[in-house]
Parts: sequence; structure tokens; C-alpha cells
Amino acid sequence: MRDKTQANSAAPGDGLIRAGAVVFFLGAVATLVTVAPLFLGAKPFPPYMYGLCMLMGVGFLVAGAGVLRSVAAGRRQARGASR
Repeated sequence: MRDKTQANSAAPGDGLIRAGAVVFFLGAVATLVTVAPLFLGAKPFPPYMYGLCMLMGVGFLVAGAGVLRSVAAGRRQARGASR
């Protein structure tokens, strides 16, 4: 019996994982840009700029939600195949 899933098809959580990776990367860049003046002796950015650093955590949570969604879909598919 052949598997009905294509090799290059997108799983249910793939979009969330990609979006989370992009948001995490933006947060990492914001963290580097925000912290760099502290090490270079320049004038630090305003405090609200440090809020952009929270994008790392938000991206991590979004990607984690995508992984959980993908796992849940895989379990549903396996449960359906065993019946």
C-alpha cells in the first residue's frame, strides 16, 4: 500500500515553524543591534528598543506551536492508519 503523502508536501505545522524561525531570527538581529552599543561604548538605544529582543522568545514559541501541531497531525494520521 502506497503512502498518500507526497514527499514535498507541507505538513500542518510547517508554516508555523517557518514563521517562528523568521521571527526568532529578527529577534536575534535586534538583540545584537541593541546590545552592540553597550559593548562599543556608544549611547545606548531607548528602553523600548529592548522590547524588540522579545521577538526571539515569541519566535521560539511560534515554532514550538508548529512542532506540536505537526506532532498532533502525525499522531492523528497514525491512529487513522491503524484502524
